[in-house]
Amino acid sequence: MTNNLRGLLAATLLSWAGCMHAEPATLEVAVFPSLDQIVHAALPAWYAMHPDVKIKIVSRNFGDHHKAMLLSMTGQDVEADVTAIEIGHLKAFAESGGLENLAKLPYKGLLYRRKFVDFTFPLAASSKGELTAIPADIAPGTLFFRSDVLDKAGLNEGDLAASWDAYVESGRKIKAATGLYLLQHAADLANMMLRSNLRDGEGAYFDKDNHPVVESPRFIRAFELAKAVREAKLDANVRAWTPEGTKIFQRGLIATHIGGAWFSSYIAALSGMKTGGSWNAADLPGGAFAYMGGTYYAVPKASKNKELAWEFVRFMTLDKANQINAFKVQNAFPALLEALIDPFFDQPLDFLGGQKARLLWREAAYHIPAIRISEYDGLAFELIEEELRKVLENGKDIPTALREVRIALETKIAADMKRAR
Repeated sequence: MTNNLRGLLAATLLSWAGCMHAEPATLEVAVFPSLDQIVHAALPAWYAMHPDVKIKIVSRNFGDHHKAMLLSMTGQDVEADVTAIEIGHLKAFAESGGLENLAKLPYKGLLYRRKFVDFTFPLAASSKGELTAIPADIAPGTLFFRSDVLDKAGLNEGDLAASWDAYVESGRKIKAATGLYLLQHAADLANMMLRSNLRDGEGAYFDKDNHPVVESPRFIRAFELAKAVREAKLDANVRAWTPEGTKIFQRGLIATHIGGAWFSSYIAALSGMKTGGSWNAADLPGGAFAYMGGTYYAVPKASKNKELAWEFVRFMTLDKANQINAFKVQNAFPALLEALIDPFFDQPLDFLGGQKARLLWREAAYHIPAIRISEYDGLAFELIEEELRKVLENGKDIPTALREVRIALETKIAADMKRAR
């Protein structure tokens, strides 16, 4: 055997040995609570299929996660192979240019569109028509109410949910009969009204040409009803996710709540001992349908292993068992149509008085419109919140407040367009 042949053989054997002892691949998955628990619960199934691919979960609080991931889109020193995106941040990520286009090869993500609830895929489209993320869970908007309180006020579900005006009028009767608040904060009513009764392709804050529609009758009426709620002292004037908001539920002082379907678990955690079994769920007032949250998974362009990252995205979104497990673990309502027909949906919910509320939410999910999202929706939401606060607390004139929102939005958009030229 020549020296050259011996050297080639030795090199080959060393190469094989290196492969035998190679470190397993690692995927870094960036999430926020409680998605970290959902991913953790899915890991046994992942490792059964991919024992050589380690998942590193990087969990930051909600705001820090999205801030860090958006920084990574601009090439700054924050990396992830897979990132979760809450639906309200989806447009900013889609327009960042930092996400893989999952419609192109090798992903071919559009092939899966019909596997998900209708409204979800359009929300993940960029202005260039790219598919930037795949839906994992959704949150059908729901009206939660205490049946025992309605009984004391001589009301029923139909009285409460007939329309937004009927909802507020019922609140007056509830207050008079029981002393309880209709809801936590008047802004919750306005925010849901602004998101409901939209049609496919309509935007909550902008028209198709990105012109603000914040002075439309929809906004005026939402502000008027929120103001009526505050003036009649029908809201507790506390926001969710605050210590005060927690206490108000713990003390059983709230008669209704408008939120995503997942909120039932939050109410149960806070007030289960005091009001468990007396809560029920209904469609939004006036038969409106809207989403109140949801989560997507995406592959950043900076991912070091895009093929495995895409495999993980499909694992978390297209695997029925995973979707149902996430529903059981964290009440994450599935976006996958196949999961929506699982027998789990037929089970009664003790906290909701034995109601089969998941069937109600499933039907609502089928009717939620695919509204158009603008990259300026986040700013519009913040401006509306601030001006509504001034209306509620300082008595600011509603037309003036909405006009100032429109001017601020137009000024921002014009400045961005000028800078882009």
